[in-house]
Amino acid sequence: MSESTKVLGDFNPFDPAVLESPFEFNRMLVSDAPVYRDPNTNLVLVSSYELVHEALKRHEDFSNRFGQAMAGKAAQDEELRDVQSEGYPNVDTMLTADPPEHKRFRGLVNKAFTPRRVDKLEPNIQKVADDLITGFIQDGRFSVLRQFCVPLPLSVIADQLGVPSEDLPQFKRWTDGFVAQLGGMASKEEQVEAARLIVEYQHYFAERLAEAKAAPRDDIISDLVRARLEGERPLNTAESLSIIQQLLVAGNETTASTIAAGLLLLIQHPDQMKLVCEDPGLLPNMIEEVTRLTTPTQNMWRVATNDCELGDFKVNKGDFVFIRYGAANRDPARFEDPDRFDVLRENAAEHLAYGHGIHFCIGAMLARKEMLVSFRTLLARLGDLKIADGQAIAHKPNMLLRGLQDFEIEFRAVSLV
Repeated sequence: MSESTKVLGDFNPFDPAVLESPFEFNRMLVSDAPVYRDPNTNLVLVSSYELVHEALKRHEDFSNRFGQAMAGKAAQDEELRDVQSEGYPNVDTMLTADPPEHKRFRGLVNKAFTPRRVDKLEPNIQKVADDLITGFIQDGRFSVLRQFCVPLPLSVIADQLGVPSEDLPQFKRWTDGFVAQLGGMASKEEQVEAARLIVEYQHYFAERLAEAKAAPRDDIISDLVRARLEGERPLNTAESLSIIQQLLVAGNETTASTIAAGLLLLIQHPDQMKLVCEDPGLLPNMIEEVTRLTTPTQNMWRVATNDCELGDFKVNKGDFVFIRYGAANRDPARFEDPDRFDVLRENAAEHLAYGHGIHFCIGAMLARKEMLVSFRTLLARLGDLKIADGQAIAHKPNMLLRGLQDFEIEFRAVSLV
């Protein structure tokens, strides 16, 4: 065993300290063991840009059907099983499905995220951003997540789903439940509470689906009610709920995290903030650089369906594979000086934060639009941004997602309207 492997063995990828600051571990993985079997967990960790990119393309070897395996572990707990029995069964649709099922389900919602549909949403996104800022601009400070980053994308996806805005606080609670379940760091009590929240979500949206069936509208829920798989059978309720759940979580949690992280990076790098304030045309590239550097979905699961090789590493059928997007996005073989925040970086958009291949994030275009409107509006209406005194900057403990806990920013009002 090499010295580097011995040092890697000292890390546990799920240690809260590693989740909070994964950078040293990721650098060592990329440099010394881009595919690595972790002795603490027996997981196969894939970390270099080249091999993450390759693994994401090889869906025939690295399956997304990890949902049922995760659900099976939870089902061993009687209390969790009792709570879940009050709702609908877990089914594999988009994130946790493979071809051909994946293509069928994804095709049902693709039209909601076309360039034309996303461009038509911009006036609504702009109104939401302006209304949120107007709500706190005279205070001189705001809670980054609670008052802006969370409600903006949540409002947009709720509008697309066709559900009332007054229910947004419930959507946030349900999203937190999904994230806790997905993140793998919840205590037994937190797992039970997350299960209760998910059942609550299921019953709420089952009612919305029934309403849309009786009186269809122009929204995603009605699209799902009208949809036919392969032109034949309609979706059942569990399938529709699975798709809505993924849109609800992916449609707000990661976008909110990236906007918050981008504000923090700009405040920490005033030279870069000066560049984008003087030339707003740099905002799209800045957003790609923020996304690369912060990578809100740090990791994601795959399951090996065959004995195979990745690089020169042998992967066994049945291995759980941990795809480390955050490590790949800081691979020096792909990104020069990868830890540097550079809004002028020429290849910033080559990051893998949205995935690659058939599971490329369906909402990437919407996320980019929401971030563009957010940063453009925040930087135009708020000046002299700084972290408020006494704020602790830390991330929520989660195996897969890396999002900031809330913090407050002080500012000078530039434009009240």
